[in-house]
Amino acid sequence: MFSGRCSLLKRWLVWLSRIHLCRGFGIQSPKDYAFVRYVINERWPYYAYDKLSSDSWLTRKLGRLYLRLANWRQPTWMPDDEYRQWWQAGCQKTRFVVPENAWDGKESQITLELARVDITDDKERWINRCNADSIIVVEGINNDWLRWHDLEQDDRVGTTFNLYYCGVLLFDKNRYNHHYRVNF
Repeated sequence: MFSGRCSLLKRWLVWLSRIHLCRGFGIQSPKDYAFVRYVINERWPYYAYDKLSSDSWLTRKLGRLYLRLANWRQPTWMPDDEYRQWWQAGCQKTRFVVPENAWDGKESQITLELARVDITDDKERWINRCNADSIIVVEGINNDWLRWHDLEQDDRVGTTFNLYYCGVLLFDKNRYNHHYRVNF
């Protein structure tokens, strides 16, 4: 019971420390503002929220984000992972491949459209396969700020969104490079 209260207290402290970053405040780029407002922090219930659930509030929160990202990006294929039902609910046409094939098999030559990686993964394994339309979600950034900062400073990465629980990397180099902190 005590750990549940600490977890709730920590969530509220994170949220309060980022309250001035809500709903796209301070974002000047119209594209970035729309992405934050209508993909990352969309508050209207999506059609599949009722069918998809989880016991963990963080899994549910991230799953809903992944549904919205897949709905926005509409990838043709993705590496398979434990959030497959959320990705699939966002884009029914997405084909999932076994992660080993996605990273090392014949699909490894295909450009990544949308993928979820961990902050501890070898970035060279996936970052060279990204193009201007790629979106990479990096989980665990709150556990390793140095690696996250290294990703933000990488010349191949365009815009980054620090959501505390995960980070979103966009690779469009035609846009100004920005590193946003967002209250998610």
